[in-house]
Amino acid sequence: MLLFDPLLSSDIYRYIWDGRVQAAGINPYRYFPADETLAFLRDGTIFPHINRADTAVTIYPPVAQFFFLLVTRLGESVTVMRLALLGCEAVTVTLIMLLLRRTNRPVTRVVAYLWHPLPLWEIANNGHVDALMVALMMLGLWIALTGRALRGAVVIAFSILVKPYVAPVLAGIWRPWDFRMPLVVIAVIALCYLPYLSVGWGVLGFLTQGYLTEQGISGGNDLWLLSLWRLVFGYHEGDVAAYVALAALALWFTGLSVARSSHHSIASSLADINMLLLLTLLLLSPNYPWHFLTIMPFVALCGSAPSWAVSIGALLLSEQLDWDFYIPRIVSKSILFGGLFLACAFTAWRARMQRTADSGASQ
Repeated sequence: MLLFDPLLSSDIYRYIWDGRVQAAGINPYRYFPADETLAFLRDGTIFPHINRADTAVTIYPPVAQFFFLLVTRLGESVTVMRLALLGCEAVTVTLIMLLLRRTNRPVTRVVAYLWHPLPLWEIANNGHVDALMVALMMLGLWIALTGRALRGAVVIAFSILVKPYVAPVLAGIWRPWDFRMPLVVIAVIALCYLPYLSVGWGVLGFLTQGYLTEQGISGGNDLWLLSLWRLVFGYHEGDVAAYVALAALALWFTGLSVARSSHHSIASSLADINMLLLLTLLLLSPNYPWHFLTIMPFVALCGSAPSWAVSIGALLLSEQLDWDFYIPRIVSKSILFGGLFLACAFTAWRARMQRTADSGASQ
């Protein structure tokens, strides 16, 4: 995959640009890439490929920015950035193998990750920074699940500051009424944002200045469950706010249930975290396949049918393959998340049949 330029995304060029801007001593949240103030940083290799160059400041949180700065000091090229992200993936693979051994499962299950097309295309070829997010998430889980929950929470907080999709993972390592962990996570987030606060609320970048609208989240157009509701019952004023509130409550109560669970083995914790991430993806229904990389380690660790369904189905969201020309977005997402529901139903049926068989054998 390294032999080809990124085929399905141009995000990696923004990573390199953000690192270059920071190396020049400029806050990456301050200017659009096309702003004349940054004209002296332009070149013919990176700048022409930056998406939203004249409309958006960077969207990426601080830990991603630290990574961009560090990697571009080694080299301001697509190859160097992708090699660094493959290094992150090597960390992920190592931690998958360690957790497989810890849960007494065959280490060979790691091929479910290594041979999966989603990380092959979205990390090795497209070079998405989600590889860093997943590596930090897995490192945090390893630290937390082997007895150092607070330290693990710090590393997972770093992961959240690459991409926030991973935030529900914290529920898998938190225990109710332990207020230290939330305070530590908040402190880590605040400290990481501190170097960029010269732009005030601008540190939230393009996220609050257009991304939520562009991705159909503010209007609810690309929230799959809400879109299905609207197909049946039509549009209603305030339905997006109602959906967001219900989704937040669903995540909150599911996360609290996981945190209060009396089963705290590593295997059960991983299964709970897998379920939380699947629910998060269902409720937020992302538009791009690389957002589903959060679930990839659990394909090997848990091997659940829902994880397989979502990780394979995510490839339907590759816009550059022109699926949208043939299949409307609502249809491709219905195939993706409908597959998730079918896989969950199959898993529940199989578990029920197993319990029935075990009960008959004991009698």
